Amino acid sequence: MNMSLRKEVWEANLSLWKNGLVYGTQGNVSGIDRKGGEVYIKPSGVAYEKFTEDMIVKVDTEGSCVDKKGLKPSVDTPHHLFLYKNIRDVGGVCHTHSKFITVFSILGIPVPALTTAHADVFGKEIPVSGYVDNTGTNIGTELLKIYKKTGANAIILGRHGLFTLAETPSKSAFYALMAEYCAEVSYYALIAGGFTGKKVMPLDRKEIEKWYSRYHSSRYGQI
Repeated sequence: MNMSLRKEVWEANLSLWKNGLVYGTQGNVSGIDRKGGEVYIKPSGVAYEKFTEDMIVKVDTEGSCVDKKGLKPSVDTPHHLFLYKNIRDVGGVCHTHSKFITVFSILGIPVPALTTAHADVFGKEIPVSGYVDNTGTNIGTELLKIYKKTGANAIILGRHGLFTLAETPSKSAFYALMAEYCAEVSYYALIAGGFTGKKVMPLDRKEIEKWYSRYHSSRYGQI
């Protein structure tokens, strides 16, 4: 058992709740131990205020429970497993139905890169997919299609919510937090632009690339 990964997955899930990205029992973060062939994920239907580290469910890469504690994994587990199987450099997946992201999912429009903060983290607009139901691999297939087309690590699933992909579970949760921030800022900017008659435009492509490159270089942070 990968105890450090298990703890990271638990803490990443709790971060969604602490940052107001989930409601009720919705939302989940998972992490994969590729060498061990194990995936750790939030249990299905468990309230965050009662969610403890030992409740994290361990499944194999086919979705069969490895734990014997009796808790069922998230109903979104098949989508997480599909992404892990088809995108080999992903180590963490996060799924939320956060408020402003969901508005964009209903409208069916991407979140534009309006600010340097958005450019820093994502380097492009946050794309939105068409609607698909949760039968079989429909969700995973739709997400993979958008990923291959855009390379985006945050994808809005039409009429549904957000999926983020990262090297680690904690980073996937961070992307979910920043995606919601960018969606909220964009929503209010677009509304205010309509009221004032000002056309709201994304940052210039070269500026977006400049900010993204700086943020993802050794110049930023402590490493």
